[in-house]
Amino acid sequence: MKIYKVGGAVRDKLLDRKVVDHDYVVVGATVEDMLALDYTPVGKDFPVFLHPQTHEEYALARTERKVAKGYHGFEFYVAADVSLEDDLVRRDLTINAIAEDEAGNLYDPHHGIDDLNARVLRHVSPSFAEDPLRVLRVARFAARYFSYGFTIADETMAMMQCLVEHDEVDALVAERVWQEVEKALSDDNPWIFFQVLRQCGALARLLPEIEQLFGVPQSKQWHPEIDTGVHTMMVLEQAARLSNESVVRFAALLHDLGKGITPKEEWPRHIAHESRGVPLVRAVCERLKVPKNYTALALLVTEFHLNYHRIDELKNATIVDLLSRLDAFRRPQRFEHFLLACEADAKGRTGYENSSDEKTQRFRACFQAADQVNTKDIVAQGFKGQDIAEQLRIKRIAAVKVCRH
Repeated sequence: MKIYKVGGAVRDKLLDRKVVDHDYVVVGATVEDMLALDYTPVGKDFPVFLHPQTHEEYALARTERKVAKGYHGFEFYVAADVSLEDDLVRRDLTINAIAEDEAGNLYDPHHGIDDLNARVLRHVSPSFAEDPLRVLRVARFAARYFSYGFTIADETMAMMQCLVEHDEVDALVAERVWQEVEKALSDDNPWIFFQVLRQCGALARLLPEIEQLFGVPQSKQWHPEIDTGVHTMMVLEQAARLSNESVVRFAALLHDLGKGITPKEEWPRHIAHESRGVPLVRAVCERLKVPKNYTALALLVTEFHLNYHRIDELKNATIVDLLSRLDAFRRPQRFEHFLLACEADAKGRTGYENSSDEKTQRFRACFQAADQVNTKDIVAQGFKGQDIAEQLRIKRIAAVKVCRH
């Protein structure tokens, strides 16, 4: 029985990047051997165990065979006679197929270290084309390591395109797609993920609502970049600069979906694109089974982002009513997320990337002023029932008025 560290821990150590998780492959052992050593089984598709002390993952070396479409269409063979080389050859990218033994010796049969040095994402073997999930994984690695200068090998991109053309990505289950999207949104350069998906054709299959934004023109007066798809990627880039929260980045990504269905005869104007976008955002979230907090913020940003841009034109009462619609007084953190996504929209335009955040500050000031109004004081004045809510709104409007002048 031999144990090797594999995958991301080895890769990131060689890149001098912080190692988050450690994964291990166990060669020359059986399920019974692992159980006898008090490892806890957790694998559903194949034997994976948690170490009794560290709780890190240890997987038995395995081989796999494609038997059906999709991510789950594999049969696995796990036995003590499966070698380290057998296990590594089934991995996706050469940079993920490097192993390190307990003495620190590296095993690199597929020249992953060379590709690390050359900054290339390259598939290990032709079996790459058997797993459609690898399209999303490569796109995610391209986003994560973009700042390191990594690019995708041409032959690997060709395989990804082939997977799309053969409808393999269509077989991916919604939960797995969302898991990869959410991970990508948490990476340093999330817009690269969606650009890679578009390059290989997968974006049109998995997120057609975003794909159809490309080629849709906007008014050059407000959007020097013109193309709505380009604008969306720029907004996502700005959201990543402004916030580490993937929920903010997701809302920024979807905020302009309504522009994708504007009739061509109305281009480059997009009147009421906010309201047209709401059902599209809801459809995306339902299809991918997106968590409620992501869905709620994305819907609010889609419907109300123009109010953010027009704060100087809004009446005091309109601002207070908007704060109520956003549920800002009960959910101030979500309101802050709303502001960041809207600010990313403002900065996600050619020439505006380093513009000020004055509108964000004004909205924060209005909220803080309105939030100072005390309901207890209104009750103490003798108001009851619906009159309390009415007086609360009146006083909040007055507080916003003072704040703005």
